[in-house]
Amino acid sequence: MASKAPRRTAERILASALVLFNRFGEPNVATTLVAADLGISPGNLYYHYPGKEDIVNTLFAHYQSDLQALLPAAQDVKDLEDAWFFMHSLFELVWRYRFLYRDLNDLLSKYRQLEQQVKEVLADKHKAFLILLGRLSDKGWLTQNPTERDSSATHMLVMLTWWLSYEYVRDPRHALEDANAQGGVSRGAQQVLGLLLPYLQTQPKAQLLALLQMYEAAPRA
Repeated sequence: MASKAPRRTAERILASALVLFNRFGEPNVATTLVAADLGISPGNLYYHYPGKEDIVNTLFAHYQSDLQALLPAAQDVKDLEDAWFFMHSLFELVWRYRFLYRDLNDLLSKYRQLEQQVKEVLADKHKAFLILLGRLSDKGWLTQNPTERDSSATHMLVMLTWWLSYEYVRDPRHALEDANAQGGVSRGAQQVLGLLLPYLQTQPKAQLLALLQMYEAAPRA
């Protein structure tokens, strides 16, 4: 069997930077630390990425690409199980690139290119949430007027964007460690879907409550 070709240095730099940014926060990771982690010279790193901004922008582009592949699934939501899976998948993606959410305000103040890109991401997520809410409304499960639907989509977006900040404030030393991935992701998805409870009809409301309780009771890694 042919052995796999080694990853290109540029890809290895991104992978290492993502791990280090997620663990320590982007402001606390210099490019020299990324180079040392890979066992390459700073000059070799700078050949591929002239500065940390280039690494951050490339990682964000990867995140945005992954997000664009995921968001169309909102159109396929047929029931609350689908809604749960969609929301959980969104939080898994947030977790994979959690440094963006942990340090979002700082990143926006330093890297101007991110300003428009983050606005686009927020708009795309808001649109996806409106589609999800519309799918549930079409089934007669959700009772909302257009203003309430838009407000709910905004609340869902805000919670998705800042949930990990809340987790971090509650437990700064451990919340964003890999061992807490399953718990942080599940709690976030539960809280976002919980925003729908006041608008659900009796039967789907009971189904959602049972669904949330089932995942809350599931063993965590």
